[in-house]
Amino acid sequence: MLINLSNHPYELWSVKQQEAAAVYGSCVDLPFPAVDPEGDETYIEQLAESYAAQVLAIAKGKEETTVHLMGEMTFTFTLLQMLLKEDITCIASTSERISVDLGSGQKETRFDFVRFRKYINL
Repeated sequence: MLINLSNHPYELWSVKQQEAAAVYGSCVDLPFPAVDPEGDETYIEQLAESYAAQVLAIAKGKEETTVHLMGEMTFTFTLLQMLLKEDITCIASTSERISVDLGSGQKETRFDFVRFRKYINL
């Protein structure tokens, strides 16, 4: 099973990304939290603990669970450490950034999915 913990619901992924995700089994969205920019480290730790508990509840009884984890960096890093301690595999999506200068200070940016990459537990 794949738990998609990002700001991008599975149903909006490109066909290429959905096909790459299929190797992990079925996909369940767990929406990424709106992380308060005023929150301190204790806030981040408590928020991450809450999401780790949600992930573990979804994963309970499943043979293998992988988490697609992308979002605000301090929350992601904290949650990643917690999940790796629980032997939950976590992956990130990689993409190619394509920018077009539209002039007048305007830019159009598109991100094309390339692959999933496993977070390494050192």
